[in-house]
Amino acid sequence: MTQLQQIIAKETQIAGVIPFCRFMELALYCPEIGYYEHREMTPGKLGDFHTSVSVGPLFGTLLASTFAIWLQPQAQHPRQLVECGAHDGQLALDILCWFDANFPDGFHSIEYWIIEPSERLRNRQKEKLARFAPRIRWFDRLENLPDGGVNGVIFSNELLDAMPVRRFGWDAANRKWFEWGVGLGDDVFKWQKITDSAPPEFSEKLPTSLLDVLPDGFVTETCEPAIQWWIEAARKLANGKIMTLDYGLTQVEYFSPHRAEGTLRAYKSHQLVKDVLADPSEQDITAQVNFDAIKNAGEAQGLKTESFITQEKFLTTALQNYLQNPAQRETWKDFESRQFKTLTHPSMMGRSFRVLVQGRLG
Repeated sequence: MTQLQQIIAKETQIAGVIPFCRFMELALYCPEIGYYEHREMTPGKLGDFHTSVSVGPLFGTLLASTFAIWLQPQAQHPRQLVECGAHDGQLALDILCWFDANFPDGFHSIEYWIIEPSERLRNRQKEKLARFAPRIRWFDRLENLPDGGVNGVIFSNELLDAMPVRRFGWDAANRKWFEWGVGLGDDVFKWQKITDSAPPEFSEKLPTSLLDVLPDGFVTETCEPAIQWWIEAARKLANGKIMTLDYGLTQVEYFSPHRAEGTLRAYKSHQLVKDVLADPSEQDITAQVNFDAIKNAGEAQGLKTESFITQEKFLTTALQNYLQNPAQRETWKDFESRQFKTLTHPSMMGRSFRVLVQGRLG
């Protein structure tokens, strides 16, 4: 067994079975040896997954030009762009380079804050963003942002889908939900039922007509950390917007018949791995974001939902605004057209990613 497998095995031996969210937390984030901690994450051809950032700088350019529009009403105040989960810093670099080149008059009043709990990733980000170091502040948690909150934009890209989830199954005969946990048998991690788990929050909200036809063993997930993250971001937003771009579904889509096995997936070298429990720390684990749950959490904190659309529609609007500037039209390159197609084509990233924007007027 690897060091991480031994850590997980010890917890299962003590508890008998652990919630999957704990397994996922250790597999991805265990200090120094979790997937995001020990692997040299290289999105793109050389890594385990593609991201919008790995397609090229156009993604950051379109986000930056959109942020510039959003920040205009606050021009008389210091403004913040707060990126949560900045990975290796490439998106931050693309955004800051655009502001430096295209928004010189207002760039001095914009602060770039990065929320990154991993010291290892913070160090990588600081190295990549060294030229902009005076404009950047790092924080390990949203809760530790300065008093007064954020006046600007809090945003994340492919962050929520990597937060630990709980996994539930439907017992049709007894008409109740049970939780799937992880146990150890023959030195292999296996799915086991948790007998004393509290029912999921959604269980009281599903219509009887749906439960009547839900097949036995139907599986779905919940992600309390994503909801809590959004709530904390809402609390920190004094004035401006919160935006996330991610894989995700509505509540209704979660319970479509073709998702009887849930949305939990593992990937390695761009290949889908059938066994999510195999090789913890050596494969990426992800689940679709429940955007209805996120949206409702924000609205409960006083935010107004401004848009919930596909990445295709969001970036198409962003490009239309971007190209209104004659200088941008004149310098548009063929490779940018190729990047835009990858980011927006329905068979690529255009439909699988969705964008939720909520706002607050301070």
